[in-house]
Amino acid sequence: MAYICLLLSGAALLTNGLAALNFLPRRDAALFSLVIGSTQLVLGVTYLGVTSAGVASPGDDGGPHLLLGASGMFLFGLTYVYVGLDSLLELGSRGLGWFCGMVGACGLLLAAAWSGEDPLLAVLWLCWTYLWLLFFLQLALGFWRLTPLIGWSLVLTSQATATVPAFLGITGQWPHGPEAAQAAAATAASLAALLLLAGGLAWRGRHQTAARAISAAVVGSPLPGELRL
Repeated sequence: MAYICLLLSGAALLTNGLAALNFLPRRDAALFSLVIGSTQLVLGVTYLGVTSAGVASPGDDGGPHLLLGASGMFLFGLTYVYVGLDSLLELGSRGLGWFCGMVGACGLLLAAAWSGEDPLLAVLWLCWTYLWLLFFLQLALGFWRLTPLIGWSLVLTSQATATVPAFLGITGQWPHGPEAAQAAAATAASLAALLLLAGGLAWRGRHQTAARAISAAVVGSPLPGELRL
């Protein structure tokens, strides 16, 4: 079920990124986020109920892994539900921003918790933490100029951090043992390149918008000595 939630997250991250870049209506992305988040919360509860039946006590080896996996499912699910409700009900986004900051801090802890046993998952959590912290800076602290960077970051990393890893898990090809460290290093390099590309695209888009605004102002302004009626 964790991999199914991850697959759904790939779709939600992509649609929210496209909405941030104005390629999709924000209301459409908000409704989709609400559906995805609610589904993930249901799957998380089901995952806990079904899997915990095989864990005799919290001290068993499966207990911590169960709770770590469920924590990620609930953090994603609650985020998507909050994003959907915030947009549909026009809540103002400030509370959502502080929530994203808290989730980002939890993401760092989860990355540290997984770093020893599953370095690939730890790398993915670091990337997700970066995305949550971008939302914290934008929504809670008012750095709205980060919107293009957030949009491109979501679009470019959605498939690399969610959809592709989900298919690896579903098909039983998730790396283990010595392969895990190599996969984590390759993934970290790929994600760094994607985030740099997102920054470049955001910078180019911002400067193109500024150039168009200046051109429009120049075209619309009268020449010296010209009288506009």
